[in-house]
Amino acid sequence: MTNLWVRAESRANEDRVGITPDGVAQLIAQGMQVTVEDSPRRIIPTKDYARAGAAIAPEGSWPTAPDDAIVFGLKELPEDGTPLRHRHVMFGHAFKGQPAGQVLLRRFAAGGGTLLDLEYLTDEDGRRLAAFGYWAGYAGAAVSLLAWAAQQGGGVCGPVRAWPDRAPMLDDLRARLDGTARPRPRALVIGAGGRVGRGATDLMTAMGVPVTAWDMAETAHGGPFPEVLMHDILINAILAQPGAPVFVPAEAVAPGRALTVIGDVACDPTSDFSPIKVYDRTTTWQAPVLRVAEAPVLDVMAIDNLPSMLPRESSEDYAAQLLPVLQGLDAPGDGAWGRAAALYRDHAGRLTQT
Repeated sequence: MTNLWVRAESRANEDRVGITPDGVAQLIAQGMQVTVEDSPRRIIPTKDYARAGAAIAPEGSWPTAPDDAIVFGLKELPEDGTPLRHRHVMFGHAFKGQPAGQVLLRRFAAGGGTLLDLEYLTDEDGRRLAAFGYWAGYAGAAVSLLAWAAQQGGGVCGPVRAWPDRAPMLDDLRARLDGTARPRPRALVIGAGGRVGRGATDLMTAMGVPVTAWDMAETAHGGPFPEVLMHDILINAILAQPGAPVFVPAEAVAPGRALTVIGDVACDPTSDFSPIKVYDRTTTWQAPVLRVAEAPVLDVMAIDNLPSMLPRESSEDYAAQLLPVLQGLDAPGDGAWGRAAALYRDHAGRLTQT
C-alpha cells in the first residue's frame, strides 16, 4: 500500500499545501494510506483532513515516518544536515548547480533517500504537469508595483504579508498606486505566454498598468535587449536554464535608464544561467527588495515563495493540477515519477564524480 505522508511546512510565511482534503479522500478511496501532519499555519485546517480520512501526526514528525512513506511537502526541509532516508516529493532547487542544492543532494545520498522534485514532474514532451506559476506571477507583479509606489515617495518597499484572498490584495494595491498621484508605470513582462507571465500580466492589467508582452519570438535573437531599460518595471518569468539569454547585464545599473524595478519572479540568482545579472541573493517578506543602484534607483524583488501571499487560491489551483499525478504514485517507476527518479539518480551520481 502506498503511504503518503504530508508534512507541515517549516519555513516562515509558508501557508500553502499541495493537496486538499478532497484530494486526500480520493487517494484513500483508491487504496492509499495518507498521513497529514498537524500545522497551525496551513491555510486549510488540520481538522478538514481528519474528516477526509487522513491519519493525523504531530508537526515535524516525518523523520520518524515508516521507511516506505513518501514524504510530501513544498518548500525547504530544516537545514540540520541530517541524512534523508525517505522518498521526498518537494521543490528541491537542487539540479541547477545551486550551492544549497548540492548540500541537499548530499543529504539524500548519505541517507539513501530520493528527491522527486515537483519542478521536474513532466509529461513525455517535457511539459510540467503542475505549477504554482500563475500565482507566483500574480503576486510578484503586485510586490513589484508596491516597490515602484514606494520609490515615488522616496522610500523602499517595506515588509509584505499574505492576503486572505486576491480581492483585498487588489484593493490594497490600487490604493497604494493611486496614492502616488503619478501615472501608472510602464511594465515589460518577459515570458508573457507562460503561466508566470500570464499571472503577472493579469495583475498589471487589473491595476491599469500598460504591459509590453514578450515571449520567445521577441527574445529569440539572444540579445542585447536595450528595450528592457526603457520600461519602468521588468517582470522576468523565464527560468534560469542553459541557453537562457541575459536580459539585464551587470552594467545595467548605470544611469541612462527608465528601469527602476525588476521583479525576478523566476528568481535563481545563484545559478550561472540566471538572466538577471545585477543581484546575487533572494529577497524576503521582511525585506522584499534589494537596492542595487541609487542614481537612478534600481530595486530587485526576488522572493522565492510568492504564491504563499495568496495561499488559498494558489493551494487549491496547484492541488487540482497535481492530484492526477499523485494518483500515479501506486506505480512510482512509471511515467512522471519514473522520470523524476531518473533525474535524481543522474544528479546524485555526479556527486560521486566531484
